[in-house]
Amino acid sequence: MRRPFDEVSRQARFGHGDLCPGYEGLRGPDTGVWAGRTLGEVSTEDPAAVQRWLTDPDYAPPGGESVTALIARVGAALAGLAAGTHRAVVDQAVVRAAVVYALELPAAAFWRLDVRPDTVTTLTGRLGRWNLQVGQPVERQPEAAEGPADGTS
Repeated sequence: MRRPFDEVSRQARFGHGDLCPGYEGLRGPDTGVWAGRTLGEVSTEDPAAVQRWLTDPDYAPPGGESVTALIARVGAALAGLAAGTHRAVVDQAVVRAAVVYALELPAAAFWRLDVRPDTVTTLTGRLGRWNLQVGQPVERQPEAAEGPADGTS
């Protein structure tokens, strides 16, 4: 059986449903008993469960949530946003779920979306219609000018 993901990815640890301040529905995925463990560890212990998780959007890690449930939760959070601009720093899985929801893709497309680290994904729209812009670089804040803290030079 072919092992999923490369070695670097296999050493990343499953999250604990990391919070997204101000946006409860955009917290990271709940990986249940897999949280805190690496994909390599879980794959060694239960390769069939990992394979099912990667291929069946309705399968949930023990005590966790399925991809389908994640997409529904993220979609409900997006649908409930007040009009205006919202910025949230979220887990890569949350970006995938938001894109699947917004573009009305099948849940199986979740694993086909690659989200690059340190990029911005923008969803814009109104009246339930979303537009997607992906892969923009993160805007860096200008660095503070060096000098004495009191403004003298």
